Amino acid sequence: MGHGHHHHRHDHGHGHEAASVLPAAFDPSVPDEALTPEEQSRRTVLRRAGLLGAGLAAGSVLGGAVPAAAAPAAGSAGRRSNGFLWLAGDHHIHTQYSSDGKYRVVDQVRQGARYGLDWMVITDHGSTTHAKIGVDKVNPDIKEARAAYEDTLVFQGLEWNIPAAEHGTVFVHPGKNEVAVLKRFETDYDGSVKGAGDSTPANEALAVAGLNFLAEQVQRRKVKDALMLANHPARRGVDSPHEIRGWRDATGSGRQIAVGFEGAPGHQAAGLPAPLGMARARGIYDNSPSAGSFAGYPLESYRTWGGFDWMTATVGGLWDSLLAEGKPWWITANSDSHQVYGDTAVRGPGGDFNANGRYEDPVYGGKIDITQGDYWPGQYSRTHVGADGFSYAAVMDGIRAGRIWVDHGQLLSGLDARVSGGGRWATLGGALHVKKGTNVTLTVDVALADGPNWAGYVPGLARVDVVQGDVTGPVADKDTFTAPTAKVVRSYEVDESSGVVRLTYQLGRVDRPLYVRLRGSDGNRSAVGAMGAAVDPAGPAIDVVGDADPWLDLWFYSNPIWVLPS
Repeated sequence: MGHGHHHHRHDHGHGHEAASVLPAAFDPSVPDEALTPEEQSRRTVLRRAGLLGAGLAAGSVLGGAVPAAAAPAAGSAGRRSNGFLWLAGDHHIHTQYSSDGKYRVVDQVRQGARYGLDWMVITDHGSTTHAKIGVDKVNPDIKEARAAYEDTLVFQGLEWNIPAAEHGTVFVHPGKNEVAVLKRFETDYDGSVKGAGDSTPANEALAVAGLNFLAEQVQRRKVKDALMLANHPARRGVDSPHEIRGWRDATGSGRQIAVGFEGAPGHQAAGLPAPLGMARARGIYDNSPSAGSFAGYPLESYRTWGGFDWMTATVGGLWDSLLAEGKPWWITANSDSHQVYGDTAVRGPGGDFNANGRYEDPVYGGKIDITQGDYWPGQYSRTHVGADGFSYAAVMDGIRAGRIWVDHGQLLSGLDARVSGGGRWATLGGALHVKKGTNVTLTVDVALADGPNWAGYVPGLARVDVVQGDVTGPVADKDTFTAPTAKVVRSYEVDESSGVVRLTYQLGRVDRPLYVRLRGSDGNRSAVGAMGAAVDPAGPAIDVVGDADPWLDLWFYSNPIWVLPS
């Protein structure tokens, strides 16, 4: 949890580069006076959170090292038992190379680093102009940002117009072919470039073909890795359940590329009420069904719930139906930063986006703009990835493995969750393999917020929920979006205001495959979930269009851990 769990480095052993040295801000052997101002700021944040010094050597800030009896979960050979380096990031960020963007790459990276992010993905919109010019032109800017901010991992990606569906982040491991692979992918498989936006079987097949193309590029070693994550999946109702399953199950060349979706969208400031906000909906989720929408989705799916997408926020809903199949599908939370609320910059004058593939560099606009709905990367939304080291490969490995938890408004300082039984343990995204009838325990260590967030107050965690569901196997109907066995099985009231809280839940003698996941809230807004009080007595409430201050309704979610008895 947090930064700096360990600083040992090792080669991943599967074609990735050896993990790089620990960033200077994290490395206690580097004196404060040797740090840049940004690194000094980062170190101050880490110290305040208790994530430097003694915590670094302890292996885990939460509860110290894992007992010697614990063993890695199956499929995680080489995992050190003392935890991971938890790196905060954002995989959905726009720049002046997007038709609706404004900022330079270095502006977004500088702000992300200021707000505590360790990794970022630049995801300008797929389009004919971007495919022709922008994907090439943005690369030198990304390389310059990598050099200027060595403690920040900056990936090049793009926001894919998924054929027949919504948007998705696609990004690749940096290397000599990063531009060439993204350019060919965008040219051949982007829904806007190909005129393939309609919900037809042929366009759905094109999306799967695009994912298989990326898998082939990895297999042919054109790039070391590639990932896709679907963005704002319920916003327009066009990501049908069977399409999501199709992306997930596309494993051309044996590698899964599509691994999850945004549990919470960006544009979180859009719900701030007038006169000091744009008075729209959180996430700009203020749409209605259209001709391309999946007819089975209810009207309330077009809104956010506590800032989270309906697919994630509904206990027993679409995300749970995917998890109940026993296949990996992860959630993230991102800024979708285009134009930032309260900013003073405007696009530079002159230039021609269609001709140049970019806008001119931003300039001072002379006033504070409160008509925008975005935050800077890391200012409000964070995706925390458990990595084996500080490297591009380690972040991508952590995302693919599902070692992810997300929060809004810096609600938590850190999270460590694991299930244990039979002398073994597994953490987020992992699977605990035990003999049938083994006693299994979920242990959760929550590091509460110990300093003010970027709105200037210390958020308080009021409640943590454990959600549990049975693994029932593949669905007969690919458009299934409910999971009847999933429900909140335990809620914990949190009375403490600082420090680390340990929560323990006894799963008992497990005799069937299941999963558990976590959710928590500041307690300001809640409502009975869509499946009823017996399933979710106090879930997130639907956000009010035009009056939804995101700082007054904070949640965190974790990815699941499976328990698989045999």
